[in-house]
Formats: sequence, structure tokens, C-alpha cells
Amino acid sequence: MTKGRKRAAALTGLVLGLIIALQSITVSAGSLDSLKGGLSAVLNPGSVGLAETEKTYAGEWDLELWNAEEQESTLVMANVKSALNVRSEASEDADKVGKLYKDCGGTILERRDGWTKLQSGNIVGWASDQYLLFGEDAVSLANDVGRAVATVDTEAVRVRREPGTESDVLGNLPRGEIVEVLGENQDGWVCVDYDGEDGWVFSDYVSLDFLIDAGETMDEIKAREEAEREAKRHVNYGQYTTDADTTLLLAALIYCEAGGESYEGQLAVGAVVMNRVRSSAYPDSIHGVIYASGQFTPALNGKVNKVYESGKIRESCVRAAEEAISGVSNVGDMTHFRRNNGRDGIVIGNHVFY
Repeated sequence: MTKGRKRAAALTGLVLGLIIALQSITVSAGSLDSLKGGLSAVLNPGSVGLAETEKTYAGEWDLELWNAEEQESTLVMANVKSALNVRSEASEDADKVGKLYKDCGGTILERRDGWTKLQSGNIVGWASDQYLLFGEDAVSLANDVGRAVATVDTEAVRVRREPGTESDVLGNLPRGEIVEVLGENQDGWVCVDYDGEDGWVFSDYVSLDFLIDAGETMDEIKAREEAEREAKRHVNYGQYTTDADTTLLLAALIYCEAGGESYEGQLAVGAVVMNRVRSSAYPDSIHGVIYASGQFTPALNGKVNKVYESGKIRESCVRAAEEAISGVSNVGDMTHFRRNNGRDGIVIGNHVFY
């Protein structure tokens, strides 16, 4: 059985809480028993989880988060192509307190007259039910767009080629490192993405979380837009320097995500970023896309910054960034990728683009 098949077969026993990075819903990971109450038993909408964080892996997990005995879960998901307004009261005339974007989620606080009061990150307000998903539909979308990560809890943890202490060591992960989770086996080992390879760490040494995106308050939107205007102002004052820096930032992300892939795989990662920049569903800058909440793990765990600051980026990654920025795409208008697990899409190397 291949690693990918083993990975998919080993997921039944792993249950994760839901968190949203930066502006997030946070719950701790637990055993299957911790979900006996359904989502409403584990969601904790007031907490803040990871300090920062596209690949979506939830399809690999097939998480059983919906309890059929409950008529309704406390999870709510945005059902929009771009964004939906959240208001101070249950009325279209009420002031806007924030926005939920495509694939964002939250916690139901109250429902009445076709409106839902929800919390998503720092947003607390009302949204029209016609733009929301509830119950099994919400859980299904969360499973489709969310992703699993592991955070190292000890000083260092060995990453092994196969589950078991007798297996070869691929390397070590330091305390606080955050990596994508690909699955687990029945003996307490978790499969993670270790620099493009399947690696195994013992579950006692990591915390497991499940990430979905949150929305933004109006103050957060204002702050982000002001920062983007400031960044654009500096572009005007140093066009070539800023352009070069932006290219290197994208190249650093490509290096972190696909440094070991073929040039086609590297270009595809760059194309995904640029497709998001051009989409109304994502920030309209390369910097904004890379550092958006709940998106690229290397941006979350600081690897992009380290690679960017070091300047040690493969020439092919820089070339791929330049070509993607010029408008070239070898994956059409696709905006997502993940480690290839059989999902429909364009398979390039170890990734599937969709």
C-alpha cells in the first residue's frame, strides 16, 4: 500500500477541533469521545489560536464532525462568491460591523427571522441566512476548505521515514514549528509534510488543530486597506526595488512550497498566488495573498520570512515567480493546491491543483 493510500486509510481515528488562525475559532484537539456532543460541544468562539497562517487538506481527513442526533450544529459557513456583510442588528439598514469572505466560518450565537447572529474571529454581528450554510452543509464545506496542522510541543521532535522508532530519521522539528498533517496510524504516529516528503512524528509531542478562515471587522478591514495603500505608496517611490522585493517574496514562498518540485510545479504555485491576486475572493496584492489568514503554512510558521531574508532562493524559483507575475499560468485560473491524494485536478509532481 502506498504512503498516500496508508494516509487516507488511517484518518478515521483522528479527531481535531476547529480553529481559525489570526482571527479564529479555537478548540483543542481531542479523542473521539470529545465530539460526542457534536460541534456545539467543542467550539469555543472567543479564543485566539495560532499567532499567524493554502493548501486545503480537509478532504483527506474525512472528519466526522457532524452528529446526526443533533438537529443543528453551532457551525455556520459563508455561502458567497466574494464577501457578505455582517451587521450590528438583524436588518439590511443596520451598520456593518465586518465581512465574511468565501470559505470563512463562524459560530452561531442566535437565530431569528431569517437572520443569524454569529461570531467569526473578532466579528460579532448579524448576517442574512440566504448567504449562509448551516448543519451538515456547513460541516461539509468546512471539511472541504479547512486543513489540519501539527504544532511541536517539545524542544525538538524527530521526523521519521516510517511510523516507528526503528525507522530512519529524516530530520528534526523545533518547538513551535507548524507543519501540514497528512494522516495518522493506529499506533499514535502522525504523518506530516516534511519539506515535501512524508514524515512521521509521535503524536505525544505535537498538538493537532484544524483550520478554517474567519472574517474581518470593519476596523481590521480599514487597517489592512491603509497598510496596502502605504505599501503602494512605497512602490511609487521605489518602483524597481519594491518590484524586486515582491518577486523575491513570491520566490521564497515557491521555494518553501515546491522547492524540490520540477519547474512546472514551481510555476504552478506562483500561478495560484497570482490567480488569487486577480480574484475578488482574496486580497489584491501578492503580500496580502501570501500572509492571508489560514492560507500558506510556510508564511504561518515563519519559513517564508527566513528564506526571503537569507536570499538563498533557487534560481528556478525566482524565474517561476517572474513568469507568474508576468501573467503566465500553467494551471488556468485555479486558486488551490494540496499534496496529491487522489482529488480531481491537475497533478504536477507531488501536488494536485484545483
